[in-house]
Amino acid sequence: MNPKQLSGLAALLLSAALFLPAKAADVEPWKKPENAIVIDAYELNEIDWSQMLSDKRIAGFISKASDGLPESYSCKGDHGGDTVAHCKTMWRKYAVSRELYETRRLLARSKGLLWGAYHLARPGNPVDQANHFLDYANPQDDEMMVLDIEGIDPNKYMSLADAQVFAGHIRTRTGRYPVLYTNHVTARHIADNRDKYRILSRLPLWYARYRPGITGSFPMGNWENYALWQFSAAVNCSKRRCPYRVKGAHNDIDVNVAPMTKAELRKVWAFGSLLPEKPFEPVDEILTASIPAAGTLKAKAEASASAGAEAQTTGAVTLASGTLASFPVGVAAEAEAGLKAAGTVTVTPGRRVVEITPLNYQDF
Repeated sequence: MNPKQLSGLAALLLSAALFLPAKAADVEPWKKPENAIVIDAYELNEIDWSQMLSDKRIAGFISKASDGLPESYSCKGDHGGDTVAHCKTMWRKYAVSRELYETRRLLARSKGLLWGAYHLARPGNPVDQANHFLDYANPQDDEMMVLDIEGIDPNKYMSLADAQVFAGHIRTRTGRYPVLYTNHVTARHIADNRDKYRILSRLPLWYARYRPGITGSFPMGNWENYALWQFSAAVNCSKRRCPYRVKGAHNDIDVNVAPMTKAELRKVWAFGSLLPEKPFEPVDEILTASIPAAGTLKAKAEASASAGAEAQTTGAVTLASGTLASFPVGVAAEAEAGLKAAGTVTVTPGRRVVEITPLNYQDF
């Protein structure tokens, strides 16, 4: 078994044990000394590495790698409407940031820290962005890969549909899926629509939420718990008050906690496997509806499904005369589980109500 297969298998086997349901104990888990701390930074974060490494709780370092697509070296084309001079400046910034990335990686790994890299996803070109990320980060089999989705506005950030393409392409090229970094609102949207985002909703979640607790608000879906929780950043860390101060860094550096010890985190760090998909809630097998039992060729059925569904069905009713008549039946309900069904129903009129049974319910 090669290292890639071993990494993915280890993550899959340990996920059931480590990703337990979020508990009330997950209030300020960074105050529990046994929980591992992970730092993440971008190129403008200043770090005194000697001071930072004196904190023995720090287990890993995740660095920003690529950001959308880079400027071309030749600066041909419209380059986003910028001037050629600005384009060349941005290319030099890209080259310097890449050199900084490699320097930080060498330093962090030499000191025994786990290493990871994230891609800040921009609109469009998900395959090109995935290739750019792999070229930039050159991730090793024991390093975490992260897809950073900052919101659900496709004009500002990579669309969730494209994000699934990105994740799938990373899997095709490396044999591993990336971890998903996102905020509470976006994670909740993905969890609520997990039937639509069947890859994103199963990626291990790096959860950004700047509050002391997440019990009752964590977006469950296929997720039982976070892989990492980003709990401290510039938005909630000031000179007077900060959830966790990192030695040798300013208040703007991001800090994360893992729901496990350093030793446990090391075993699953590269992740790479999809989390198990929870069963979708089925449509009720029997739906009751009020239908006039008189000898008319027109009938209407309205029903509700407790699990939430949308159905387009065809009904048949046998009239008192023995004539079999067909009519459309619309079944509507709140789609809490985000499911759709298509099928046929049989209507058996009684004195006041009939039973409608979907015969070929199907997930999409």
